[in-house]
Amino acid sequence: MLVVSDTTAITSLSKIGRAEILSRLFRQIVIPNAVRDELLKYHPSLPAFLEVKALQDTGQLVPLLRDLEAGEAEAILLALELRADALLIDDRRGRRIAEERGVRCMGLAGALLLAKKRGIVPLVREILDELEKGARFYLKAEIKVRVLESAGE
Repeated sequence: MLVVSDTTAITSLSKIGRAEILSRLFRQIVIPNAVRDELLKYHPSLPAFLEVKALQDTGQLVPLLRDLEAGEAEAILLALELRADALLIDDRRGRRIAEERGVRCMGLAGALLLAKKRGIVPLVREILDELEKGARFYLKAEIKVRVLESAGE
């Protein structure tokens, strides 16, 4: 599965020492230059499993930058260019814009559910708790309840 990612999932999992979940879950994880730059502002290096690719066509970038940050905008466009299987993105506005353009989206919680289903992680609740404490990654209460119910926890 080819996945393009914005910054949130990678940086959140990196902060709690669990970025390898993504590398075990997806065959190929590609990030655009803007996401690389955002990650390197807060982390000394990129996880080795990430592949950085520049956008070939930046013509649609400026209109997207009116509503989104550079990393999200470039990730959406790169997902379209590469015909990615999914875009890993949590920002609600970014997801809406990506889906309007026909991009299949998955958030970090969805990735964790898939990781549990594939036996990569035993408990989603444990990782969500770590993310809240160590990465300040929060889900709305009702979304967290639905995620944990889907995980059978």
